[in-house]
Amino acid sequence: MKGYRTLRNQVLANLEANLPKTLTYHALEHTLDVLNVCNQYIKREKIPYKERYLLRAGAIVHDMGFLKGPANHEEVGAGMAEIILKDLGVDQPDIVVIRGLVMATKIPQNPQNHLQRIICDADLDYLGRKDYPEISQKLFKELKNMNVISTAQQWKDLQINFLKAHHFHTPFAIKNREPKKQFWLKKLLDS
Repeated sequence: MKGYRTLRNQVLANLEANLPKTLTYHALEHTLDVLNVCNQYIKREKIPYKERYLLRAGAIVHDMGFLKGPANHEEVGAGMAEIILKDLGVDQPDIVVIRGLVMATKIPQNPQNHLQRIICDADLDYLGRKDYPEISQKLFKELKNMNVISTAQQWKDLQINFLKAHHFHTPFAIKNREPKKQFWLKKLLDS
């Protein structure tokens, strides 16, 4: 894809410099994690050349709307991404695909194609990993910073409801992430 490296450098530098420090979960580290998980899917599934770059571009820009604030960050980020991608000379059909990838990550997720299923599962991959407790603590802190929740009990209830409602979309995540997610859910329910 034209301008991928420029896009990557530009967006990641912008996120690092300008994301509010109150975003302890939706920080640069999360974007890099989603990109890393997408790269694992690319290798595992031998995703074709063109689709690799669309998926990677989607991962890089998927949360850039947080630069403007949390409200409707997917729509905002998709619009911001479109401007950058046009400036880089990316074709309109590819921009449409990348916008679709960003919008697919909106909760509740409703991916419409294979690349969207991958980015959705990459975005929430941590739900079924051993680092779930550490990452969920970052989200707890972020939601407290935003005054979305204020108590540990509210956080526990939110997590339980979220884990119950969430489902993975790719065969890999269903097989390899769902069991650990269920383990974390049971731990929360039993605590």
